[in-house]
Amino acid sequence: MKSPVSFRVVAEDPVTGARAGELHTPHGVIETPVFMPVGTQGTVKAMAPFELVEMGASMVLGNTYHLWLRPGSELVASLGGLHRFMGWSRGLLTDSGGFQVFSLGELRTVSEEGVAFRSHIDGKRCFLSPEDSMRIQEELGSDIAMCFDECVALPASPERSRDALERTLRWAERCQRSHGREDQALFGIVQGATFPDQRRECAERMTRMDFPGYGIGGLSVGESHEEMYAMLEVTNAVLPKDKPRYLMGVGLPENLVEGVARGVDMFDCVLPTRNGRNGTVFTLRGRLNLKAQRYLRDEGPLDPTCDCYVCRHHSRAYIRHLYRAGEILAARLCSWHNLHFLIRLMRRLRGAILQGRFDGLRREVMSALREGDVVP
Repeated sequence: MKSPVSFRVVAEDPVTGARAGELHTPHGVIETPVFMPVGTQGTVKAMAPFELVEMGASMVLGNTYHLWLRPGSELVASLGGLHRFMGWSRGLLTDSGGFQVFSLGELRTVSEEGVAFRSHIDGKRCFLSPEDSMRIQEELGSDIAMCFDECVALPASPERSRDALERTLRWAERCQRSHGREDQALFGIVQGATFPDQRRECAERMTRMDFPGYGIGGLSVGESHEEMYAMLEVTNAVLPKDKPRYLMGVGLPENLVEGVARGVDMFDCVLPTRNGRNGTVFTLRGRLNLKAQRYLRDEGPLDPTCDCYVCRHHSRAYIRHLYRAGEILAARLCSWHNLHFLIRLMRRLRGAILQGRFDGLRREVMSALREGDVVP
């Protein structure tokens, strides 16, 4: 079956592994590298779809696990699919549910057939298999579906990682056999914890299955930044150059910059909205905790270098007041800024790749983040 999603690299940085590309989907062209906001329950928390469009978001995520449990993928399908259900006309990717099941910890039991667990909503016994994940994602109707995989907690023993790696590969074959929606692409996922040989082997074997794109999973779950970067270098040296590479669940600005430098094309993370709800914002001078007393009379914007709606209209003092008063607008404004900040950062990185000056911008941004005013 021919993939409904295609990818082409339009420019590569001569110094690093960074590349600018175009990901063609049934709902538009996604310019890469790209940060994708996470819409766990069919909504990016605190944000309306038109606001995401205005800030330049071209693809968002839906969560298979959560949407299956509530309201149900069959209901979403009967109402026209997830695009129509959530009022989103641009690119849409759904994860497989594997990471969410992994996050349940002792509430789940993994077997060769799939994963048995209790719902976090009502405690009901549930079972999710690779075939179930494919059926649910086909009912949701995303542009890109992800294979059902097994993620391990870090640190992991080589034996535990090997078991999950082999199961991930077997499950990928089952996903490939059961997936049949012609207007939806299916991406494989590379596992292997922090073991270079396992990462390399998993990437090689997954590549032989010839997926139209590849996720890099099992990172940003407890390892150091240096370990993450090392695994990216090992993995991306094997993955095809003409297919998109997606680093799953990573959203710190410094990780995005260094991920792009190592050839990653796609990123997603809940961090910008989660941090926003907690009063923490990204800036090019580090992260700010707006609940701190020091911002009581601060008339400056969140980030003087940012052109988002929030930075153009509101002060740190005002947003701090909103948090102290328990106003919902505080979470909205900080989430808005954080998402805009990451989307704009990716746009700047892409422009620098196209102009042949990525490494210079990388050094500039990383220096500012390292030397900035980071407030815990």
